Amino acid sequence: MEMYPKKRKVLKFFVPGRLCLLGEHSDWAGMHRMVNADVLPGYAIVSGIEQGIYATVEQSDKFIVESTLPIFQDDRFEAEMDRDELLAVAKQGGFFSYVAGVASYINDNYSVGGLKITVTEMDLPIQSGLSSSAAICVLVARAFNQMYKLKMNTRGEMLVAFRGEQKTPSRCGRLDQACAYGIKPVLMEFDGMDVNSRQLEIGATFYWAIADLNSRKDTVRILADLNKCFPFATNEKEKKVQEALGTDNKAIIEQAITYLQEGNACALGQLMNRAQALFDEKVAPACPEELRAPVLHSVLQDENIRPWIYGAKGVGSQGDGTVQFLCRDAGSREKLMDYLQHEKGMRSFSLTLKPGQSVRKAIIPVAGFGTRLYPATKGIKKDFLPLIDRDGNIKPAILILLEQLEEAGIEQVCLVVGEEEQEAYEQFFRALPEEHMQKLNDEKRGYEEKIVRLGKKITYVHQQERLGFGHAVFQCRSFTENEPVLLLLGDMVYQSFSETNCSKQLVQAFEQCGKTLVGIHEVPENEVMHYGILYGQWENEEETLLKTDLIYEKPTRDYAREYLRVESAKKGTQYYAVFGQYVLTPAVFAELENNIRNNYMTGGEFQLTDALDQVREKYGLYGYKPNGKSFDLGLPEAYRQTMWVFGREQTLTTLC
Repeated sequence: MEMYPKKRKVLKFFVPGRLCLLGEHSDWAGMHRMVNADVLPGYAIVSGIEQGIYATVEQSDKFIVESTLPIFQDDRFEAEMDRDELLAVAKQGGFFSYVAGVASYINDNYSVGGLKITVTEMDLPIQSGLSSSAAICVLVARAFNQMYKLKMNTRGEMLVAFRGEQKTPSRCGRLDQACAYGIKPVLMEFDGMDVNSRQLEIGATFYWAIADLNSRKDTVRILADLNKCFPFATNEKEKKVQEALGTDNKAIIEQAITYLQEGNACALGQLMNRAQALFDEKVAPACPEELRAPVLHSVLQDENIRPWIYGAKGVGSQGDGTVQFLCRDAGSREKLMDYLQHEKGMRSFSLTLKPGQSVRKAIIPVAGFGTRLYPATKGIKKDFLPLIDRDGNIKPAILILLEQLEEAGIEQVCLVVGEEEQEAYEQFFRALPEEHMQKLNDEKRGYEEKIVRLGKKITYVHQQERLGFGHAVFQCRSFTENEPVLLLLGDMVYQSFSETNCSKQLVQAFEQCGKTLVGIHEVPENEVMHYGILYGQWENEEETLLKTDLIYEKPTRDYAREYLRVESAKKGTQYYAVFGQYVLTPAVFAELENNIRNNYMTGGEFQLTDALDQVREKYGLYGYKPNGKSFDLGLPEAYRQTMWVFGREQTLTTLC
């Protein structure tokens, strides 16, 4: 499973555009609180969308951005990593001004070399309110961050992207960089220079359609005119703008959060209509030439569209750029998009926001002989080795795992076994013969019924060939049904130091971040060569969620000391290894399939680590540090330690 530094030479990135669902303009308006405390903080609900910018990145002596895409018309940007040269380009305006602005900010604040960024695909329209400028700024910031290990978390990348964009003629606000969070609804608060954000939970699936109005708008003019209304209002028109972006906006956002959580699409659509009406009444008069927006309003007033939608409004700075619709269902959205394309010649996009995906399924690979535990494994499967659990019962390890999974809300479990091994599991989960049941007391009979019930949750998948851990996991792709799935190791057990077991902690963390998740735990430097080590930046003050920049399998101590040290405000420098639990998204299985199809192996096997690193480069990946410990069963000495420590720590935890 070796992974070599040379793999780091080319990185792949995808950054989506963003859709401001509600709260446009409140980001920069909230910044005026620095001068006028009577201005309210700004609030916006923002989501990444399904379209964006794809690129590959390599180190270079210069800063280069190029593409063969027709939209670039063979144009290419190349400059030295020189402050004055980059800043001069940034001030000129245009698409390349954004990349130059970010590179200039990086050059001013970090000691780095250059980059060669090749845009390989771009399905995000430019100058349409979907923040193609912010997407490319975030992409450049993220590329420098990961290539040169600048130790920025997501907020840090957003800040660099914002500072870089501020060096251009554009004066967009802080919500545009929310695309750094990916495709999920985020509540953002803008209080002076402070930006706070959190992911929103939603109670049902919402179907958006976003259409390019095929017109034009002058965002710079809109922002310039509206900014004249701050920080102090001097007339009625300016008071109304501040009111609309302050008290009115706050009330709308609070209602929108409630409707999203309730899954009330009808009420949310009506709220969108109301927000647009308030904008037209109070904000548009401050910039009538642009915000009169005849194309936008002709679409909003089109009676043919109404049967398919709950509501609609403008996007971004508003004007004749882009329009968004909240549709009644997937079928209605399809009809709307077809109408827009064929009747109005407007290209449209879909955005589907779903409730936070709860993890309902789990995978445990248990195939194999267990050579290192021979001769015990001649008569018993490795995962049937006995341990004393917290209730005092002696249980096979697999039963401890299954009980913890049920406690974590897992409804179905897939065991990856050899074809000849399935009978052993089926035999264990069958009900005892009546003569044996009669010998059990009432408590033990109840427990036997529990074992049989757990067995009914199990699906078996056969691994015909031993081609690596990733290959074993891939056998379960059909079982996952394109849902996120919890992965445990069959030769480990897990002890929580809190009332919530480790599996449940991982599931809860996934529901918050929505990204592929790897459980991690702290290891000393002299043991890093035995583990897969994750490197990154903490995303939260509790230092439990790690935005991962690198996964490296079994590094030397020197390599780990140079490249894999994670800085902690609480503990100084630490190293974090794979804990043995994962939440895998469908993207992981897509990468595994691609690796298997193309015979891409490491160490002669298809590795899960490779697929995880590919997902990290494309979509992002997090490490999560549960409040607990993992115990190994796979080696004689490890099993000896587990038998003693696991049982004792269980008892001590219970007593405390």
